[in-house]
Amino acid sequence: MSENDKLEAYRQKRDFAKTSEPSGSDRRKLEVKPRFVVQKHRSKRLHYDLRLEVEGVLKSWAVPKGPSVDTKDKRLAVPTEDHPLAYIDFEGTIPEGEYGAGSVIVWDIGTYENTTKIDEEEVPMAEALEKGHATVFLEGEKLLGGFALTRTGKGKNERWILVKMKDDWAIPDLDILEAEPNSALTERSVEEVGGEEKS
Repeated sequence: MSENDKLEAYRQKRDFAKTSEPSGSDRRKLEVKPRFVVQKHRSKRLHYDLRLEVEGVLKSWAVPKGPSVDTKDKRLAVPTEDHPLAYIDFEGTIPEGEYGAGSVIVWDIGTYENTTKIDEEEVPMAEALEKGHATVFLEGEKLLGGFALTRTGKGKNERWILVKMKDDWAIPDLDILEAEPNSALTERSVEEVGGEEKS
């Protein structure tokens, strides 16, 4: 499947004459580490969007309660359309009437390592996601260490669970979303970004 085909659903939902969201993808050399981003998105409801760079696009999940660094927490992650790589550092306000209207900040950003294995053999990330289970080691500004994504349904009922794996970077009972509420890029709050667009 071509990159343009992967982004068809993303582009169909947006009017790029009205929204400042990127319409396409930048190009990246394959030998560099894949990136991830967690965007804090205040639309109808405040939620977080996890995006992993996989085969030229950002595979995306809406995580209503946001990621956790406590291994006891299981976070629902609802798959959304693939996003272009250029979306990785998008901050701004999506206009009223547009899909996902509201303000967005880059809550966390960094690189990741695919740690998914079956019978001690590494499984490519696209294949791991297709099979329904992937593990990654995140190296972000806020999130660090192992995380697992596991699919719990298929088709219209497709849902995933995001959990922090047990390792040296797990922090029991810490609400990292409350402790670190602002942008990893600009230190702005999601409310500040929304206010700037209105002023």
